[in-house]
Amino acid sequence: MIDSLKQGNKTTLFWLFSLLAVWMAQATWIDQLNPYYLSILIYAGINIILAVSLNLVNGFTGQFSMGHAGFMSVGGYFSAFLTTTYLAKNPELMSEFQSFLVFLGSLLAGGTIAALVGYGVGLPSLRLKGDYLAIVTLGFGEIIRVVVLNLDVVGGARGLPNIPGFSNFGWVYSGVMICIFVIWRIIHSSYGRGFLAVREDEIAAEAMGINTTQVKVRAFVIGSFFAGIAGGLFAHTLRYLNPQTFDFNRSFEIIIMVVLGGMGSITGSVVAAVFLTTLRELLRPLQEWTHIDFRMVIYSLMLIFTMLLRPQGLLGTRELFQRRKQLEPGVTP
Repeated sequence: MIDSLKQGNKTTLFWLFSLLAVWMAQATWIDQLNPYYLSILIYAGINIILAVSLNLVNGFTGQFSMGHAGFMSVGGYFSAFLTTTYLAKNPELMSEFQSFLVFLGSLLAGGTIAALVGYGVGLPSLRLKGDYLAIVTLGFGEIIRVVVLNLDVVGGARGLPNIPGFSNFGWVYSGVMICIFVIWRIIHSSYGRGFLAVREDEIAAEAMGINTTQVKVRAFVIGSFFAGIAGGLFAHTLRYLNPQTFDFNRSFEIIIMVVLGGMGSITGSVVAAVFLTTLRELLRPLQEWTHIDFRMVIYSLMLIFTMLLRPQGLLGTRELFQRRKQLEPGVTP
């Protein structure tokens, strides 16, 4: 018990120092980075939050949600609406400290609204399993997009422009650190064992007294909350939102990151999110040389070969720095 507490304290200190390092980088040298490379780094961080949060539902809880982009749009639109409204009414009050508080509050509000929508979607749909659940969540994701498409208060089909550019490297990677830390601690806690039990055998989990529907809904709500946070960061980075950005193709991209990295591996999702975000940009010069856009062809072929060679994903259910115990047959640990 004492050893586990010490290990937990060491882990918490590691993440606190990592968070401090992110803001030190933001304050010192990150602005000197090429803006193009900085934008790739920021979008990779947003994709990490999306992939890790979806992995909680699809990988660790064993469900198959296909509507993650819908919750991203809810958080993005709501947080952007709050900041643009506040800035329009109080342009003279936006000091650096006030903008910090306004942006933080809008991110938390956007994440909370996305979590509430996730609860409303998850409560009826997570009683289903497999393909039925995938179809239902995909349908709910499209419903969210169509609703936003017809809301004039957030621009409707025209989109929402003039969003304040509050987001930066420090904000995005603070979100990355908090998202990974929270989900890591949940999964490696006694409470998180319920998530893994539902994934391994839902019937056995129910027989052991676990409320499987409640566990799945909680995973869905937590994943939706961080998807909303990612949406808010995305909105204040791009500074313009359009409903078409959050169609089912966006949900598929997030699912690909989870599957490619390994369903049940947090570090696998991180690696896959960074890899797929940078791959498209690395292939961009090919279009300039050939005047034909081969990027998506090569991108798709690489995914196909990866799935053929590693159907369990790059890391499977293991973590990048996890020690692999080699046991001889018949020897118990």
